[in-house]
Amino acid sequence: MAVTLADVAARARVSAATVSRVLSGNYPVAESTRARVLRAVDELEYVVNGPASALAAATSDLVGVLVNDIADPFFGIIAGAVQSEMGAVAESGRHGEKLAVVCNTGGSPERELNYLTLLQRQRAAAVVLTGGAVEHPDHMAAVAAKASRLAASGTRVVLCGRPPIEDAVTLAFDNRGGARRLTEHLLTLGHRRIGYVAGPAERTTTRDRLDGHRAALAAAGLGEAADRLTVHGLYDRSSGYDATLELLRRDDALTAIVAANDTIALGVCAALRDQGLRIPDDVSVAGFDDLPFSADAVPALTTVRLPLHEAGARAGRLALGREPQPPGGVAMVRSELMARASTAPPRHAG
Repeated sequence: MAVTLADVAARARVSAATVSRVLSGNYPVAESTRARVLRAVDELEYVVNGPASALAAATSDLVGVLVNDIADPFFGIIAGAVQSEMGAVAESGRHGEKLAVVCNTGGSPERELNYLTLLQRQRAAAVVLTGGAVEHPDHMAAVAAKASRLAASGTRVVLCGRPPIEDAVTLAFDNRGGARRLTEHLLTLGHRRIGYVAGPAERTTTRDRLDGHRAALAAAGLGEAADRLTVHGLYDRSSGYDATLELLRRDDALTAIVAANDTIALGVCAALRDQGLRIPDDVSVAGFDDLPFSADAVPALTTVRLPLHEAGARAGRLALGREPQPPGGVAMVRSELMARASTAPPRHAG
């Protein structure tokens, strides 16, 4: 038996009129009530009945781009590149122009799922999910289920920098390989006491980059100290600053620190300077992503370059159906080591 509006109202403990207001989006509804209704819609897999069902089967001119933090240049570059592809279609004079809407999740798994539900309700033409995923089985299963429903309704689902899932095209970043090459670079310079500032433990990007770093250490026979010389935090400058002080407390003879991204690396550099340490004379510093400011930092930051703009543009083309899907639906976005002035051989053996 088909699920009705009344069934959704009963599950959400609201009136049928409130459910209609939430689904139409034309009336103000309390955020807590809206979330409860959307959760009921999702749980019951409610689909609009009657004449509106024909509309529900069609797609709109909307493309949703989900990011963890739009203020983070990593996500801003990707989102901007996706939007540029929407503009390229309009400028070419082709029909089928799309409106890219950036959805800022703030790193919240619940908000990510809510946005996916809303985009399905809006019959989005495509959805692009960017950045690392939360490594929790329930959340990963929920995202996979939503991707399946979106695809079944005609929405293209593209992942940019996330692990592959069914019913989605994936542009996977070479986080593990890039991190390994970065740590191997420091080992080749002669560093043996290397600290690591990681991102949030539950993120796939964090795990992949940390795995690459530790694989390089293990190959060099230095894996035993990896746990003690790893500090987790957020992907921001203040976390890099605080983690550096903690690493120096754990081992004041460190000769190098690897940061899980370039923004963290800025905080690492600031903390080292405040402690009277010179970069790279006393401690070498390396980051990841090669964000626009990295080459202009003083000294210029050694990092791993991910072609974020190119990846975002390709995700946009895939979302628009303007580029063939890669074989198997998955393509690897290669990384490149950018050796600059922030790393040098240690002045003394560790």
